[in-house]
Amino acid sequence: MDYLQLPESITEKSTPGGQILAESKQRSSSDNINSPQTSDNTCIPKDFSCIYNKDLLPALSGEDTTKDFFQELVNILLSYVCKSFRRSSKVLDFHHPHQLREGLEGFSLELPDQPENLEQLLVDCRDTLKYGVKTGHPRFFNQLSSGLDVIGLAGEWLTSTANTNMFTYEVSPVFILMEEVLLRKMQEIVGWSEEEGDGVFCPGGTMSNLYSVLLARYHFFPEVKTKGMTALPRLILFTSAHSHYSVKKSAAVLGIGSENVVVVKCNDRGKMIPAELESSIITAKDQGCVPFYVNATAGTTVYGAFDPLNAIADICESHGLWLHVDAAWGGGLLMSKRHRVKLQGIERAWSVTWNPHKMMGAPLQCSAILVKKRQGLLKDCNQMCAEYLFQTDKHYDTSYDTGDKTIQCGRHVDVFKLWLMWKAKGSEGFGSQVNKCLENAEHLFDKLKQRPDFELVFKSKPEHSNVCFWYIPPSLRNMPPGPERNRRLHEVAPKIKAKMMEQGMAMIGYQPLGDKVNFFRCVFSNPATQTEDVDYLLEEIASLGHDMQNASGLRPICESGLRPLYESDCGSD
Repeated sequence: MDYLQLPESITEKSTPGGQILAESKQRSSSDNINSPQTSDNTCIPKDFSCIYNKDLLPALSGEDTTKDFFQELVNILLSYVCKSFRRSSKVLDFHHPHQLREGLEGFSLELPDQPENLEQLLVDCRDTLKYGVKTGHPRFFNQLSSGLDVIGLAGEWLTSTANTNMFTYEVSPVFILMEEVLLRKMQEIVGWSEEEGDGVFCPGGTMSNLYSVLLARYHFFPEVKTKGMTALPRLILFTSAHSHYSVKKSAAVLGIGSENVVVVKCNDRGKMIPAELESSIITAKDQGCVPFYVNATAGTTVYGAFDPLNAIADICESHGLWLHVDAAWGGGLLMSKRHRVKLQGIERAWSVTWNPHKMMGAPLQCSAILVKKRQGLLKDCNQMCAEYLFQTDKHYDTSYDTGDKTIQCGRHVDVFKLWLMWKAKGSEGFGSQVNKCLENAEHLFDKLKQRPDFELVFKSKPEHSNVCFWYIPPSLRNMPPGPERNRRLHEVAPKIKAKMMEQGMAMIGYQPLGDKVNFFRCVFSNPATQTEDVDYLLEEIASLGHDMQNASGLRPICESGLRPLYESDCGSD
């Protein structure tokens, strides 16, 4: 097998995603004499107080000093990695923006005129991590991208060490080939043949979706590249009411206009209604507009819904429209034999967005736009033939100079970490990881059904790893449905989240949607999360929200003048 090719499975027993690295040994106090302390009372063992950046490589005789500095930095990073997996550690040490700006315990964001010593820089590195959020913590449920994959992290470190650019083969030979291998593998998993397909890794799903609109417009109206939008009729694109906001943003950025994005109605579960799409297309044509593009979503951001791709593809084919599938969140399910059926019909798309930094757990950022429609379209659409980069008389095959396919000139290497993770896990390992995340979602769903203090937004089993629910405090449980109950319930989730962030032991998101007041949205993409963490989350929410007297979170005032956490804390004497 070619060394760049990706394995379907690995023969050695996989290391569990949640396995915690061995804790670093405490250094003796004698090693830390006269060493400064960080804000969390840990010490830097080696004295760097008289050493500065000028003493590191490429300075003469700077090699040993550079090694010492990197060793201390690695110790800081390893300590952080271990803490990220430790359930007894906090997810975050929350401080308000003004507190961080003003400086905390010697940690200052201000930039000096004179260089500071390396000892201070190491302290700053520790404090930067201390006051940040441990997104790899098993109890971080706040975003679609979470987790801390050790192999992916190693890949990111190597990528930064290489510090190269993805525009030409001459400066990035191995990474360029790795991107080709990854794109081909992902296209194969989508269901496209080897003869079709192109793509590029992008700085996030929003940019991948923008590429899809850009390519669709160029495909139908190539003159737009030189003549602009004034040479085109009024274009209309379609997306669901539950789709990502990046579709509207793409229309605004590309000069199409957000008012020319038709928002198609969804059913109660958040899926686009095909009949509404068909009706919207016909209406647009009757108004003299030119429909050209439909965005279907495979895994919506809030509900985790999957649009009916085959039905939407049928409509696109009958009207000759470009079908894009935004699978930024749901694309990872293609790795699972159990769950890939939820994306049935994705192979009929002309382009697909897929974010491995979400369900597959690659470190941020890692997103790809996959293009089925006509190889060469990416290059024709974006090519500017900059002669200082893309000379035609180079001594190698210049088809590997991929920079002219992209909007960017400089492009970060986002492929190595994913390639390395694929080598470590195999396709089957990714599938097992996805299955585990969805099992956690089912566990949460089952728990919520059994509890009177919680209410599910949907009674049906979750399609993805999104689980949406309300916490119902005692004061609202017997209140009849209506505007007053909704008003008070709307304020519950923000109050609980604020308390949770201040305590710092877990983190979860919330939002309103349509006529539904604020509810919690728990998402699972971290393989370190176990069912015990799911159970902890529910108990934490219930504890923080218990016996809320009203939705503002205020308690009855005791004779002491203090507001107790619970009503029962007020004495009667």
